[in-house]
Amino acid sequence: MPSVALITGAATGIGNLTARALAAAGHTVYASMRDIHGRNAGRARELLDLGHSEGQDIRVVELDVQSDSSAEAAVATVLDEAGRLDTVVHNAGHLYVGYVEAFTPDDIHRLLDINAVGIQRVNRAALPHMRARRSGTLVYVGSTTSVVVPPFLGPYVASKFAADALAQVTAYEVGQFGIETTIVMPGPFTQGTEHFPNAGHAGDGERTRAYAELDPLVARNEQATEGLFPPGVDAHPRAVAEEIARILALPHGTRPFRTVVDFSQAGVEEVNEVLRRAQEDFVTRLGFGDLLRVKETRS
Repeated sequence: MPSVALITGAATGIGNLTARALAAAGHTVYASMRDIHGRNAGRARELLDLGHSEGQDIRVVELDVQSDSSAEAAVATVLDEAGRLDTVVHNAGHLYVGYVEAFTPDDIHRLLDINAVGIQRVNRAALPHMRARRSGTLVYVGSTTSVVVPPFLGPYVASKFAADALAQVTAYEVGQFGIETTIVMPGPFTQGTEHFPNAGHAGDGERTRAYAELDPLVARNEQATEGLFPPGVDAHPRAVAEEIARILALPHGTRPFRTVVDFSQAGVEEVNEVLRRAQEDFVTRLGFGDLLRVKETRS
């Protein structure tokens, strides 16, 4: 059944591709981004024009995940216009590349605020409505980095660990109100996003220079990543958008808790399965096994 979906960080990359994929599948899509009348005005207009030309219901809404009031206003707009909110796709994020020591505490605070706390802001805006309806779906665009832990991305990896933990523990609780959770874990991509070109760098230049002998390793990071892809494979992030559309097309109660979209053959699925069994055993022995299943609350 087509849903009303709010997507964060939809100006570019996976968020933009997901907005297009869900709209093509018949969903009402609220593609959110910052500064829709300024620097992202062109990107907003492109999505609106696409919806108009293809007969799709794509709308654009202002949302800065670093602002409580912006998150509240965006969700209020969706509810005022569409009357409901069925799905939130948590996609907004930023990348830092560099040496961990060289990132100042303020640098790391900022990245955690975008990549993890931003999720909490949007959930706090959306969940009261979903709980009242006792239905909804939260889709988190996570990362395989929280399993494979690559070098030179320290604050980013830490923020994705934090976001993944928030998603998991939130799922225990909101599942008792009929709200489903799926964590989509993309592997690395070197095309189709602005992650690497727009990556942030450490604020402490002196500490960065102290690691200069490692600079050649950082310089070939993108090339090294591309070398992980099998020959002839089109490692494009549109595959993530297609996977999100596939998941939302599944019947309520059958959506996977985790799914991996990874062309680097990192073995993340196997790690996830071991982790799942350990977590389920532990939570069950605590006496909270019911929290592992989404409660069916609809007639």
